Amino acid sequence: MSMRLSLRGYARDAVTAGAVAVISLVSSVVAVPDRTGLDALGYLLVLVAGLTLTARHRFPVAVVATTLVCLFAYHLRGYPGDGAAVPVLVAIYTAVLAGHRLVTVVLGAGAFVAGTVALTLTSSGDQSARQIVEGRFLLVGWVVAAVMAAEMRRQWNSNLSQAEQRAADAERRAADAERLREETARRRAGEERLRIARELHDSLTHSISVIKVQAGVAVHLARKRGESVPEALLAIQEAAGDATRELRATLDVLRAPGEAVPGRPGPPVTGLGLLPVLVERTSSTGLPATVTVEGEPRELPPELDRAVYRVVQEALTNTARHAGAASAWIRLDFRPDALVVHIDDDGRATPAVQPEPGTGLTGMRERVTGLGGRLHAGPRPEGGFTVRAEFPLNGTDPGGTP
Repeated sequence: MSMRLSLRGYARDAVTAGAVAVISLVSSVVAVPDRTGLDALGYLLVLVAGLTLTARHRFPVAVVATTLVCLFAYHLRGYPGDGAAVPVLVAIYTAVLAGHRLVTVVLGAGAFVAGTVALTLTSSGDQSARQIVEGRFLLVGWVVAAVMAAEMRRQWNSNLSQAEQRAADAERRAADAERLREETARRRAGEERLRIARELHDSLTHSISVIKVQAGVAVHLARKRGESVPEALLAIQEAAGDATRELRATLDVLRAPGEAVPGRPGPPVTGLGLLPVLVERTSSTGLPATVTVEGEPRELPPELDRAVYRVVQEALTNTARHAGAASAWIRLDFRPDALVVHIDDDGRATPAVQPEPGTGLTGMRERVTGLGGRLHAGPRPEGGFTVRAEFPLNGTDPGGTP
Protein backbone atom coordinates (compact mmCIF):
# COMPACT_ATOMS: atom_id res chain seq x y z
CA MET A 1 0.00 0.00 0.00
CA SER A 2 2.79 2.45 0.91
CA MET A 3 4.65 1.62 -2.33
CA ARG A 4 1.49 2.25 -4.31
CA LEU A 5 1.03 5.65 -2.63
CA SER A 6 4.69 6.53 -3.29
CA LEU A 7 4.39 5.67 -6.97
CA ARG A 8 1.24 7.76 -7.15
CA GLY A 9 3.08 10.71 -5.58
CA TYR A 10 5.99 10.34 -8.00
CA ALA A 11 3.55 10.30 -10.91
CA ARG A 12 1.88 13.51 -9.70
CA ASP A 13 5.26 15.22 -9.34
CA ALA A 14 6.26 14.10 -12.85
CA VAL A 15 3.02 15.46 -14.33
CA THR A 16 3.49 18.74 -12.46
CA ALA A 17 7.09 19.01 -13.63
CA GLY A 18 6.10 18.39 -17.26
CA ALA A 19 3.30 20.98 -17.11
CA VAL A 20 5.61 23.60 -15.54
CA ALA A 21 8.29 22.90 -18.17
CA VAL A 22 5.78 23.41 -20.97
CA ILE A 23 4.46 26.65 -19.42
CA SER A 24 8.04 27.95 -18.98
CA LEU A 25 8.96 27.16 -22.56
CA VAL A 26 5.85 28.83 -23.94
CA SER A 27 6.35 31.95 -21.81
CA SER A 28 9.98 32.18 -22.91
CA VAL A 29 9.11 31.76 -26.58
CA VAL A 30 6.41 34.48 -26.57
CA ALA A 31 8.40 36.90 -24.36
CA VAL A 32 9.74 40.23 -25.66
CA PRO A 33 13.28 39.70 -27.04
CA ASP A 34 16.09 40.73 -24.70
CA ARG A 35 19.84 41.01 -25.09
CA THR A 36 20.15 37.42 -26.31
CA GLY A 37 17.77 35.40 -28.44
CA LEU A 38 16.53 32.05 -27.16
CA ASP A 39 18.96 29.34 -28.28
CA ALA A 40 19.60 25.67 -27.39
CA LEU A 41 21.17 26.58 -24.03
CA GLY A 42 18.14 28.71 -23.15
CA TYR A 43 15.77 25.86 -23.95
CA LEU A 44 17.96 23.50 -21.94
CA LEU A 45 17.97 25.79 -18.89
CA VAL A 46 14.16 26.08 -18.97
CA LEU A 47 13.69 22.31 -19.40
CA VAL A 48 16.16 21.43 -16.65
CA ALA A 49 14.51 23.90 -14.26
CA GLY A 50 11.05 22.51 -15.01
CA LEU A 51 11.88 18.80 -15.04
CA THR A 52 13.87 19.06 -11.81
CA LEU A 53 10.54 19.52 -10.04
CA THR A 54 10.02 15.77 -10.40
CA ALA A 55 12.12 15.39 -7.24
CA ARG A 56 10.67 18.40 -5.39
CA HIS A 57 9.13 16.36 -2.56
CA ARG A 58 12.09 14.04 -2.11
CA PHE A 59 14.84 16.68 -2.30
CA PRO A 60 13.14 20.07 -1.85
CA VAL A 61 16.25 22.09 -0.96
CA ALA A 62 18.32 20.61 -3.80
CA VAL A 63 15.52 21.38 -6.26
CA VAL A 64 15.37 25.01 -5.03
CA ALA A 65 19.13 25.36 -5.52
CA THR A 66 18.98 23.79 -9.02
CA THR A 67 16.12 25.97 -10.23
CA LEU A 68 17.82 29.11 -8.85
CA VAL A 69 21.04 28.22 -10.67
CA CYS A 70 19.09 27.76 -13.92
CA LEU A 71 17.30 31.08 -13.40
CA PHE A 72 20.60 32.79 -12.56
CA ALA A 73 22.20 31.48 -15.77
CA TYR A 74 19.09 32.33 -17.78
CA HIS A 75 19.12 35.97 -16.70
CA LEU A 76 22.89 36.24 -16.90
CA ARG A 77 22.77 35.19 -20.55
CA GLY A 78 20.06 37.79 -21.18
CA TYR A 79 17.38 35.43 -22.51
CA PRO A 80 13.91 36.97 -22.97
CA GLY A 81 11.23 36.93 -20.27
CA ASP A 82 11.12 35.12 -16.95
CA GLY A 83 10.16 31.65 -18.19
CA ALA A 84 12.75 29.98 -15.97
CA ALA A 85 11.22 31.68 -12.90
CA VAL A 86 8.06 29.54 -12.87
CA PRO A 87 9.94 26.39 -11.70
CA VAL A 88 11.64 28.52 -9.01
CA LEU A 89 8.29 29.61 -7.59
CA VAL A 90 7.02 26.02 -7.45
CA ALA A 91 10.26 24.80 -5.86
CA ILE A 92 10.25 27.56 -3.21
CA TYR A 93 6.59 26.87 -2.37
CA THR A 94 7.30 23.15 -1.94
CA ALA A 95 10.41 23.71 0.20
CA VAL A 96 8.75 26.20 2.54
CA LEU A 97 5.71 23.93 2.84
CA ALA A 98 8.06 21.11 3.85
CA GLY A 99 9.49 23.27 6.63
CA HIS A 100 12.78 24.43 5.02
CA ARG A 101 12.02 28.12 5.44
CA LEU A 102 15.37 29.49 6.55
CA VAL A 103 17.53 27.70 4.01
CA THR A 104 15.05 28.58 1.23
CA VAL A 105 15.07 32.28 2.18
CA VAL A 106 18.88 32.26 2.36
CA LEU A 107 19.19 30.59 -1.05
CA GLY A 108 16.66 32.96 -2.61
CA ALA A 109 18.26 36.08 -1.14
CA GLY A 110 21.73 34.89 -2.10
CA ALA A 111 20.63 34.20 -5.66
CA PHE A 112 18.98 37.63 -5.90
CA VAL A 113 22.09 39.44 -4.64
CA ALA A 114 24.40 37.38 -6.81
CA GLY A 115 22.22 37.92 -9.86
CA THR A 116 22.03 41.68 -9.26
CA VAL A 117 25.80 41.94 -8.88
CA ALA A 118 26.46 39.75 -11.91
CA LEU A 119 24.04 41.66 -14.10
CA THR A 120 25.50 44.96 -12.95
CA LEU A 121 29.02 43.83 -13.83
CA THR A 122 28.00 42.45 -17.21
CA SER A 123 25.65 45.22 -18.27
CA SER A 124 28.51 47.35 -19.71
CA GLY A 125 27.05 50.48 -18.12
CA ASP A 126 23.76 50.19 -19.97
CA GLN A 127 21.84 49.62 -16.72
CA SER A 128 22.49 50.64 -13.14
CA ALA A 129 22.04 48.36 -10.15
CA ARG A 130 18.86 50.25 -9.28
CA GLN A 131 17.39 49.68 -12.72
CA ILE A 132 18.30 45.99 -12.54
CA VAL A 133 16.60 45.65 -9.13
CA GLU A 134 13.53 47.51 -10.41
CA GLY A 135 13.44 45.21 -13.42
CA ARG A 136 13.33 42.19 -11.13
CA PHE A 137 10.85 43.66 -8.64
CA LEU A 138 7.88 41.74 -10.05
CA LEU A 139 9.82 38.48 -9.79
CA VAL A 140 10.68 39.21 -6.15
CA GLY A 141 6.99 39.87 -5.47
CA TRP A 142 6.07 36.49 -6.92
CA VAL A 143 8.70 34.79 -4.76
CA VAL A 144 7.35 36.50 -1.63
CA ALA A 145 3.82 35.45 -2.65
CA ALA A 146 4.98 31.83 -3.03
CA VAL A 147 6.55 31.93 0.46
CA MET A 148 3.41 33.44 2.00
CA ALA A 149 1.16 30.91 0.25
CA ALA A 150 3.30 28.06 1.57
CA GLU A 151 3.18 29.51 5.10
CA MET A 152 -0.60 29.83 4.94
CA ARG A 153 -0.88 26.24 3.76
CA ARG A 154 1.41 25.10 6.59
CA GLN A 155 -0.77 26.91 9.11
CA TRP A 156 -3.88 25.36 7.61
CA ASN A 157 -2.35 21.88 7.78
CA SER A 158 -1.26 22.51 11.36
CA ASN A 159 -4.75 23.61 12.38
CA LEU A 160 -6.26 20.64 10.58
CA SER A 161 -3.84 18.27 12.30
CA GLN A 162 -4.65 19.79 15.68
CA ALA A 163 -8.37 19.45 14.98
CA GLU A 164 -7.89 15.81 14.03
CA GLN A 165 -5.83 15.27 17.17
CA ARG A 166 -8.54 16.87 19.29
CA ALA A 167 -11.15 14.69 17.62
CA ALA A 168 -9.02 11.61 18.24
CA ASP A 169 -8.55 12.64 21.88
CA ALA A 170 -12.29 13.15 22.23
CA GLU A 171 -12.98 9.73 20.74
CA ARG A 172 -10.42 8.17 23.07
CA ARG A 173 -11.95 9.91 26.08
CA ALA A 174 -15.42 8.76 24.98
CA ALA A 175 -14.14 5.19 24.60
CA ASP A 176 -12.52 5.38 28.04
CA ALA A 177 -15.74 6.73 29.53
CA GLU A 178 -17.75 3.97 27.84
CA ARG A 179 -15.30 1.35 29.10
CA LEU A 180 -15.56 2.82 32.60
CA ARG A 181 -19.36 2.72 32.41
CA GLU A 182 -19.24 -0.91 31.28
CA GLU A 183 -16.85 -1.82 34.08
CA THR A 184 -19.07 -0.01 36.58
CA ALA A 185 -22.13 -1.79 35.21
CA ARG A 186 -20.37 -5.15 35.43
CA ARG A 187 -19.28 -4.43 38.99
CA ARG A 188 -22.79 -3.40 39.98
CA ALA A 189 -24.21 -6.46 38.23
CA GLY A 190 -21.77 -8.62 40.18
CA GLU A 191 -22.79 -6.96 43.42
CA GLU A 192 -26.45 -7.44 42.52
CA ARG A 193 -25.84 -11.12 41.76
CA LEU A 194 -24.19 -11.55 45.15
CA ARG A 195 -27.12 -9.80 46.85
CA ILE A 196 -29.62 -12.03 45.04
CA ALA A 197 -27.57 -15.10 45.92
CA ARG A 198 -27.59 -14.13 49.59
CA GLU A 199 -31.34 -13.49 49.55
CA LEU A 200 -32.03 -16.81 47.83
CA HIS A 201 -29.77 -18.64 50.23
CA ASP A 202 -31.32 -17.03 53.30
CA SER A 203 -34.91 -17.64 52.18
CA LEU A 204 -35.39 -20.48 49.70
CA THR A 205 -32.52 -22.75 50.73
CA HIS A 206 -33.63 -22.78 54.34
CA SER A 207 -37.30 -23.37 53.46
CA ILE A 208 -36.56 -26.16 50.98
CA SER A 209 -34.18 -27.81 53.43
CA VAL A 210 -36.89 -27.77 56.11
CA ILE A 211 -39.38 -29.33 53.66
CA LYS A 212 -36.87 -32.01 52.73
CA VAL A 213 -36.07 -32.82 56.38
CA GLN A 214 -39.72 -32.95 57.39
CA ALA A 215 -40.62 -35.17 54.44
CA GLY A 216 -37.70 -37.44 55.28
CA VAL A 217 -38.81 -37.67 58.93
CA ALA A 218 -42.37 -38.48 57.84
CA VAL A 219 -41.15 -41.20 55.48
CA HIS A 220 -38.91 -42.65 58.19
CA LEU A 221 -41.69 -42.70 60.80
CA ALA A 222 -44.14 -44.29 58.36
CA ARG A 223 -41.72 -47.05 57.50
CA LYS A 224 -40.80 -47.54 61.18
CA ARG A 225 -44.48 -48.05 62.00
CA GLY A 226 -44.90 -50.43 59.10
CA GLU A 227 -47.27 -48.09 57.31
CA SER A 228 -47.30 -47.55 53.57
CA VAL A 229 -45.57 -44.36 52.51
CA PRO A 230 -47.79 -42.12 50.35
CA GLU A 231 -46.47 -41.55 46.84
CA ALA A 232 -47.02 -37.83 47.25
CA LEU A 233 -44.76 -37.79 50.29
CA LEU A 234 -42.00 -39.60 48.43
CA ALA A 235 -42.43 -37.17 45.52
CA ILE A 236 -42.12 -34.24 47.92
CA GLN A 237 -38.93 -35.69 49.39
CA GLU A 238 -37.41 -36.28 45.95
CA ALA A 239 -38.48 -32.90 44.57
CA ALA A 240 -37.06 -31.14 47.62
CA GLY A 241 -33.73 -32.87 47.12
CA ASP A 242 -33.62 -31.97 43.44
CA ALA A 243 -34.62 -28.38 44.20
CA THR A 244 -31.88 -28.10 46.81
CA ARG A 245 -29.22 -29.32 44.40
CA GLU A 246 -30.40 -27.04 41.59
CA LEU A 247 -30.67 -24.06 43.90
CA ARG A 248 -27.14 -24.54 45.24
CA ALA A 249 -25.79 -24.85 41.70
CA THR A 250 -27.70 -21.69 40.71
CA LEU A 251 -26.24 -19.83 43.68
CA ASP A 252 -22.75 -20.89 42.63
CA VAL A 253 -23.42 -19.52 39.13
CA LEU A 254 -24.62 -16.23 40.61
CA ARG A 255 -21.56 -15.93 42.83
CA ALA A 256 -19.03 -16.86 40.14
CA PRO A 257 -20.62 -16.77 36.65
CA GLY A 258 -18.69 -18.80 34.09
CA GLU A 259 -16.40 -20.35 36.74
CA ALA A 260 -16.55 -23.77 38.28
CA VAL A 261 -16.78 -23.81 42.06
CA PRO A 262 -14.70 -26.61 43.65
CA GLY A 263 -16.79 -29.15 45.45
CA ARG A 264 -20.03 -27.98 43.85
CA PRO A 265 -21.95 -29.65 40.98
CA GLY A 266 -21.86 -26.59 38.67
CA PRO A 267 -24.84 -25.23 36.73
CA PRO A 268 -28.17 -27.00 37.09
CA VAL A 269 -28.32 -29.96 34.73
CA THR A 270 -31.65 -29.59 32.96
CA GLY A 271 -32.82 -30.38 29.50
CA LEU A 272 -35.01 -32.67 27.45
CA GLY A 273 -32.95 -35.62 28.66
CA LEU A 274 -34.55 -35.15 32.09
CA LEU A 275 -38.05 -34.71 30.72
CA PRO A 276 -39.09 -38.33 31.52
CA VAL A 277 -37.99 -37.82 35.14
CA LEU A 278 -40.00 -34.60 35.31
CA VAL A 279 -43.09 -36.30 33.86
CA GLU A 280 -42.77 -39.25 36.24
CA ARG A 281 -42.40 -36.96 39.24
CA THR A 282 -45.41 -34.91 38.11
CA SER A 283 -47.52 -38.03 37.63
CA SER A 284 -46.60 -39.23 41.12
CA THR A 285 -48.12 -36.06 42.58
CA GLY A 286 -51.52 -36.84 41.05
CA LEU A 287 -51.18 -35.06 37.70
CA PRO A 288 -51.06 -37.69 34.92
CA ALA A 289 -48.81 -36.45 32.10
CA THR A 290 -47.75 -37.98 28.79
CA VAL A 291 -45.12 -36.97 26.23
CA THR A 292 -45.44 -37.21 22.44
CA VAL A 293 -42.60 -36.45 20.02
CA GLU A 294 -43.25 -35.58 16.38
CA GLY A 295 -40.68 -35.09 13.66
CA GLU A 296 -37.04 -36.07 13.89
CA PRO A 297 -35.47 -35.20 17.26
CA ARG A 298 -32.11 -33.51 17.12
CA GLU A 299 -29.48 -32.23 19.53
CA LEU A 300 -30.32 -28.75 20.75
CA PRO A 301 -27.99 -25.98 21.92
CA PRO A 302 -27.59 -26.09 25.72
CA GLU A 303 -29.41 -22.80 26.29
CA LEU A 304 -32.34 -23.83 24.10
CA ASP A 305 -32.41 -27.28 25.69
CA ARG A 306 -32.66 -25.77 29.17
CA ALA A 307 -35.29 -23.25 28.06
CA VAL A 308 -37.57 -25.98 26.65
CA TYR A 309 -37.25 -27.98 29.87
CA ARG A 310 -38.03 -24.95 32.03
CA VAL A 311 -41.10 -24.05 29.93
CA VAL A 312 -42.50 -27.59 30.32
CA GLN A 313 -41.63 -27.59 34.02
CA GLU A 314 -43.35 -24.26 34.67
CA ALA A 315 -46.40 -25.22 32.62
CA LEU A 316 -46.81 -28.47 34.57
CA THR A 317 -46.33 -26.59 37.85
CA ASN A 318 -49.06 -24.12 36.91
CA THR A 319 -51.34 -26.98 35.91
CA ALA A 320 -50.81 -28.71 39.25
CA ARG A 321 -51.47 -25.49 41.15
CA HIS A 322 -54.40 -24.01 39.27
CA ALA A 323 -56.10 -26.61 37.05
CA GLY A 324 -57.62 -28.79 39.76
CA ALA A 325 -58.09 -32.47 38.91
CA ALA A 326 -56.64 -32.65 35.42
CA SER A 327 -54.36 -34.46 33.00
CA ALA A 328 -51.55 -32.94 30.93
CA TRP A 329 -50.26 -33.71 27.45
CA ILE A 330 -46.85 -32.63 26.26
CA ARG A 331 -46.07 -32.62 22.54
CA LEU A 332 -42.67 -31.80 21.03
CA ASP A 333 -42.89 -30.99 17.32
CA PHE A 334 -39.45 -30.95 15.63
CA ARG A 335 -39.81 -29.01 12.39
CA PRO A 336 -37.02 -28.22 9.88
CA ASP A 337 -36.74 -24.64 11.10
CA ALA A 338 -38.39 -24.66 14.53
CA LEU A 339 -39.21 -26.64 17.63
CA VAL A 340 -42.81 -26.23 18.79
CA VAL A 341 -43.68 -27.26 22.34
CA HIS A 342 -47.32 -27.82 23.33
CA ILE A 343 -48.45 -28.35 26.92
CA ASP A 344 -52.23 -28.85 27.20
CA ASP A 345 -54.43 -29.79 30.13
CA ASP A 346 -58.12 -30.44 30.66
CA GLY A 347 -58.44 -28.43 33.86
CA ARG A 348 -61.05 -25.90 34.86
CA ALA A 349 -59.81 -22.94 32.80
CA THR A 350 -62.40 -21.55 30.37
CA PRO A 351 -62.22 -19.02 27.52
CA ALA A 352 -64.56 -16.72 29.45
CA VAL A 353 -61.95 -16.06 32.11
CA GLN A 354 -58.56 -14.87 30.92
CA PRO A 355 -55.68 -15.64 33.27
CA GLU A 356 -53.75 -12.87 34.90
CA PRO A 357 -50.07 -13.17 33.91
CA GLY A 358 -47.98 -13.99 36.93
CA THR A 359 -44.31 -14.52 37.52
CA GLY A 360 -44.39 -17.99 35.95
CA LEU A 361 -45.93 -16.92 32.63
CA THR A 362 -43.76 -13.80 32.53
CA GLY A 363 -40.64 -15.90 33.07
CA MET A 364 -41.68 -18.34 30.34
CA ARG A 365 -42.28 -15.51 27.89
CA GLU A 366 -38.90 -13.96 28.68
CA ARG A 367 -37.15 -17.29 28.14
CA VAL A 368 -38.85 -17.90 24.80
CA THR A 369 -38.54 -14.39 23.38
CA GLY A 370 -34.94 -14.18 24.59
CA LEU A 371 -34.14 -16.98 22.14
CA GLY A 372 -36.05 -15.36 19.29
CA GLY A 373 -39.19 -17.45 19.77
CA ARG A 374 -42.88 -16.89 20.42
CA LEU A 375 -45.15 -17.90 23.28
CA HIS A 376 -48.91 -18.28 23.49
CA ALA A 377 -50.59 -19.15 26.76
CA GLY A 378 -54.32 -19.12 27.40
CA PRO A 379 -57.53 -21.16 27.86
CA ARG A 380 -58.53 -23.71 25.23
CA PRO A 381 -61.90 -23.37 23.48
CA GLU A 382 -62.96 -26.80 24.70
CA GLY A 383 -61.77 -26.07 28.25
CA GLY A 384 -58.46 -26.38 29.94
CA PHE A 385 -55.27 -24.45 29.40
CA THR A 386 -52.66 -24.52 26.66
CA VAL A 387 -49.09 -23.28 26.43
CA ARG A 388 -47.45 -23.13 23.00
CA ALA A 389 -43.79 -22.17 22.70
CA GLU A 390 -42.11 -21.90 19.32
CA PHE A 391 -38.30 -21.79 19.18
CA PRO A 392 -36.36 -21.08 15.96
CA LEU A 393 -33.73 -23.60 14.89
CA ASN A 394 -30.67 -23.12 12.66
CA GLY A 395 -30.81 -19.33 13.18
CA THR A 396 -34.16 -18.98 11.32
CA ASP A 397 -37.28 -17.32 12.63
CA PRO A 398 -40.13 -19.64 13.55
CA GLY A 399 -42.90 -19.83 11.06
CA GLY A 400 -46.59 -19.88 11.60
CA THR A 401 -48.75 -17.99 14.01
CA PRO A 402 -49.04 -19.15 17.60
